[in-house]
Amino acid sequence: MRPTILVVEDEDALATLLQYNLEKEGYSVLLAGDGEEALVSVDEKLPDLIVLDWMLPKVSGIEVCRRLRQKPETRNVPIIMMTARGEESDRIRGLDTGADDYVVKPISMSELAARVRAVLRRLRPGLAEDEVRIGDIVIDRVGHRVKRAGKEVHLGPTEFRLLDYLMRHPGRVLSREQLLDAVWGSDVYVEARTVDVHIGRLRKALNVPSTDDPIRTVRAAGYALDVAR
Repeated sequence: MRPTILVVEDEDALATLLQYNLEKEGYSVLLAGDGEEALVSVDEKLPDLIVLDWMLPKVSGIEVCRRLRQKPETRNVPIIMMTARGEESDRIRGLDTGADDYVVKPISMSELAARVRAVLRRLRPGLAEDEVRIGDIVIDRVGHRVKRAGKEVHLGPTEFRLLDYLMRHPGRVLSREQLLDAVWGSDVYVEARTVDVHIGRLRKALNVPSTDDPIRTVRAAGYALDVAR
């Protein structure tokens, strides 16, 4: 099951950008546009982590953090505070209120993703698996190694990222455009045909003896990883 992240941000464009990038990382993302909505959202569904803006309408991020830390059921939910306030005194205030980490705007999406992974590893280790198994395929994200049916599989960097993304969404049909955005990035122009080439290489590498082809091609739709769990 994918970890759920609540993003609390009142700027619609930034909230959408955060949602897009965190979903690319394999998280389920909920959005709240102000402090009151955030508190209601947490009561309705407890997230695994909260990315919380400091400056919010109705109830400030600092106050949201303080209230969450006062309640037993939300006391241990990891919180990453984000704000334009970069002074040391502000960072200390945010951390003293109960935030687990702090990022300063403008936010680097890769840095935020790394901080989310680090906080989850530290506070919710079961949610930030460095080694994932789907069927007989095992991917080690830290060691950058892959095994299938107990045998080492050698992949290039692009094929590794492709497999990692497919394993984050087992059974789901992913379009070439989705795979391009996730693996190559939305700001890089790559022809859709390139996905087919690298899927072919990935298929060949995963085709170890006595195993079935784990990648299903859906004509005019994309690809899915279909391995029995």
